Amino acid sequence: MSKSQIQALLEKALEGDLRAISRLISIVEFPAEVDPSTIETIMRELMKRGGKAHVIGVTGAPGVGKSTLISKLIAYYRKKLYKVAVIGIDPSSPFTLGSFMGNRVRMQIHSSDPGVFIRSMATRGVRGGLSASTVLVLEALDGLGFDKIIVESVGAGQTDIDIINISHTVLNLVMPGAGDEIQALKAGLMEIGDIYVVNKADKPEAEITLKQVIDVLNYESFIRSSGWRPRAVKVSAVMGMGIDDLATLIEEHVEHLRKSGYFQEVVKKRRIYGSFIVIKHIIESRVEEIFSSSNKHILEMLLRGEIDPYTASLQILSEVLGGRR
Repeated sequence: MSKSQIQALLEKALEGDLRAISRLISIVEFPAEVDPSTIETIMRELMKRGGKAHVIGVTGAPGVGKSTLISKLIAYYRKKLYKVAVIGIDPSSPFTLGSFMGNRVRMQIHSSDPGVFIRSMATRGVRGGLSASTVLVLEALDGLGFDKIIVESVGAGQTDIDIINISHTVLNLVMPGAGDEIQALKAGLMEIGDIYVVNKADKPEAEITLKQVIDVLNYESFIRSSGWRPRAVKVSAVMGMGIDDLATLIEEHVEHLRKSGYFQEVVKKRRIYGSFIVIKHIIESRVEEIFSSSNKHILEMLLRGEIDPYTASLQILSEVLGGRR
């Protein structure tokens, strides 16, 4: 793309044209497919406008109702005239790195709303649940003027916790009747929430589960680095119950971050993390290149059993890094 084409696309996207936004986000999502100067031009323009959006991370086990809840939050925020963007992180195929789930049917009722932008993205096999592209897309949406950016995490396991590195407010959804699983609040995925949401409140076990979550939070005294003490609330996303109470609690949390000065600290942390994960992605993508013909002698020694995998790896890295380990 020429500079004039990029500028024209940026202008349309900043005016709120959803087609332009979608095209722009597609460029940002796949930076390796365009000239680096294109990404630099786009992101320079958007980054200087960013740092204002409230990023809400939504995580929890599959089937807990994340997409349904997000759909209700979109409706709530649109009534408040907020511009809302959603990034849905889907699990990837370990073979193709493509997304297993692309259609967020429950959110499609908002697809014709010019104030809503929804994009599904794959993890692409990244441990922690977020790819480098996710962070770039988030920064772009921030610069495009969205007020609320909701990121739906895979939330498939206790290691998928990178959502905390990019979000101001983390909603951790809990299934009614979780029983002993509530003790998982002490470790991994279940330890990162700012607000714990017991969904499917119409189920009889919901009240007991809410009490269990509150008891664990009080007993363990989880306090975030911002000074926020995590809260718990009960909702039914399908029935639309408790959404106002949850939204009020979310606003209470973001106001706490703004007053404490931690809102911008999260933005800074997100940007540093973004750079870190891009570098990590670039290095990982060069693994095959590292095992190039110039290192065949090391690999041949490994195959003959004259050297172990650990030592072989160190020697290959030493060559690649010019003698440094």
